[in-house]
Amino acid sequence: MPVSSTKTQASQDFVPIQEIRDGVLILKDGSYRAIVMASSINFALKSQDEQTSIIYQFQNFLNSLNFSVQICIQSRKLDIKPYLTLLEGREKEQENDLMRLQVRQYMEFIRALTENTNIMTKSFFVVIPYAASVVSNQKASFAGLFKKKSTDENKADKQASFEENRGQLEQRVAVVEEGLTRCGVRVIELGTEELVELFYKSFNPGEIDKSAHTS
Repeated sequence: MPVSSTKTQASQDFVPIQEIRDGVLILKDGSYRAIVMASSINFALKSQDEQTSIIYQFQNFLNSLNFSVQICIQSRKLDIKPYLTLLEGREKEQENDLMRLQVRQYMEFIRALTENTNIMTKSFFVVIPYAASVVSNQKASFAGLFKKKSTDENKADKQASFEENRGQLEQRVAVVEEGLTRCGVRVIELGTEELVELFYKSFNPGEIDKSAHTS
């Protein structure tokens, strides 16, 4: 039975990312994205006044935005193997037999707990978009009709355009970081390596799980 062309397409064809450059996602439609990783807040443990303050600050943050953002939550099963490896090393270091036994029993407790319960780890991301205005793109295209440029000039123009668009995007990132910091949330913008790792793990979860089981 012949295989349809859809099934033989590479997974990259379904990903809207054209390239990741200097910590910026460039999509196939020409728009830009930056991703900020945010910490969580244990809202339930806050006092009533603290909860009210956080809600007020978050409301002010949302109202201050003149562009859209996307908040994403990534849930994954916690890989406890590195922690168990650390405990095995601590067990071998113990000179006291009682302490060695306690570490071994603790390790067995952790193994049993993780086998019977799905312990999840959550990561929080804010996606910040930027797209150059249609008018500026049309002007650039119109001007190009009357002047032929060399390869080096085209590269220089593309680099200048990228730097200008990235500058506009970074301004938006700064607004988001400042607003979330006021809410008590710690934030960090992902660089190129972090973005590549994030999307690789997102689109290849089977390989990550397989490597964890074989390690």
